[in-house]
Amino acid sequence: MSRIRDSADPGAEILLAMSGPDALSLRGTPLPQAEDHRHAGEFTVQQGLNVDFHLTWFPSYRDVPPAINIDAALDDAIHYWTTWAGNCRYDGPYQSVVKRSLLVLRALTHYETGGIVAAPTTSLPEEFGGPRNWDYRYCWLRDASLTLEAMLTHGYESEALKWRNWLLRALAGDPEELQIMYGVGGERDLTEKELPHLPGYQDARPVRIGNAAVFQHQADVVGEVMVVLERLRLAGGQEDHFSWALQRALLGSVDKHFEEKDLGLWEMRGAPQYFTHSRVMMWAAYDSGVRAVRDHGLPGPLGHWERHRDRLAAEIADLGFNRNLNSFTQTYGGEETDAALLVLPQVGFLGYDDERMLGTVAQLEKDLLTAGGLLMRYRTETGVDGLAPGEHPFLACSFWLVEQYARSGRRADAKHLMGALVGLSNDLGLLSEEYAMNEKRMAGNFPQAFSHLALIRAADAMRSAGV
Repeated sequence: MSRIRDSADPGAEILLAMSGPDALSLRGTPLPQAEDHRHAGEFTVQQGLNVDFHLTWFPSYRDVPPAINIDAALDDAIHYWTTWAGNCRYDGPYQSVVKRSLLVLRALTHYETGGIVAAPTTSLPEEFGGPRNWDYRYCWLRDASLTLEAMLTHGYESEALKWRNWLLRALAGDPEELQIMYGVGGERDLTEKELPHLPGYQDARPVRIGNAAVFQHQADVVGEVMVVLERLRLAGGQEDHFSWALQRALLGSVDKHFEEKDLGLWEMRGAPQYFTHSRVMMWAAYDSGVRAVRDHGLPGPLGHWERHRDRLAAEIADLGFNRNLNSFTQTYGGEETDAALLVLPQVGFLGYDDERMLGTVAQLEKDLLTAGGLLMRYRTETGVDGLAPGEHPFLACSFWLVEQYARSGRRADAKHLMGALVGLSNDLGLLSEEYAMNEKRMAGNFPQAFSHLALIRAADAMRSAGV
């Protein structure tokens, strides 16, 4: 039970709410008034009139925080963010949306720990009224790695090093205890719970806190980390005794789980499979280790890593590519495709204009491109994810397709799709996880780091291609 009371000092114009360890203070005029076990109030705002309210959370066992000067605080915030955005290193045709996306990534980052959350929300539905409602208020290693690269590429070297340090802290310990995600401070216990007493957004149930995917084996994650740390080395980042030792230990973990199936990039809740994307990212992990030894002189079992890398390359070409379809497939020996296959050239497994990649793109367009021109992740009706069918196009996948178009010479297609995607953002330039074309609205958790990361990559590709 909560307790709400006015401040002991009537002149302070403050409303306090306390429940267990948590407390809120609300300052402003007019304050809500008590009525029928709640506080409510109405006021009218006219053009040119500002009405300020100041809501603060604090531990209930501490004194009420002092009031702030709202105008001064707002001025300080505007100055900080304007200065930070002014350091953006990007001069392409999508400068404003790239800068906005970088600002989103910075805003999703914890100011003390450096951990970046996938989104600041939980249980905003991927399917309105459906069960695909997840808690994204955690730090995925995949997102953190991609954010590090985005910051490094666009003039934020100090931020990139901060993200690297968060990665290293989160990964510290036994590599066998590696998780795909952590709390913003590196917390490991993210047990998923359902909250049946809450109705959910537009009655989308269940509302969840925590995320059961934390216990999944996703074989691509080490590859994501190794690839971005290799790119940091190429940019002049120095390894220390801890960071390189940790990377060697991560590759040792890949060795131990080499033969295991996994649940893939999309966190399937069905049966483990040999996902082609996951196997490619294992290849990329070993390839990064090989490059570290060959190009940077770091110590490591070069021959062992080369053998595993080359074995994976042959295996993927044999089992992950369907010659009848002329396309890589979602799983070994399968016939379904997957937008995650667009990552293959991004990590150097093959070229963007490789005939096998072009065939894969043709199959993606056939199977996953919607009437509205956006790309689905995969066909949910196959049951591979262990959930009932139904979701909307995943925005990151369409941005990946822009990148593929731009780097394989399809400049007009890249420009058309990029324009359509940028046009889906709201008036603040923010993007969610998915977009519901029929309803013309965003779907899933919001704003979504992964969507903005993919937007930045797409814009970089278009700039490189001169689009």
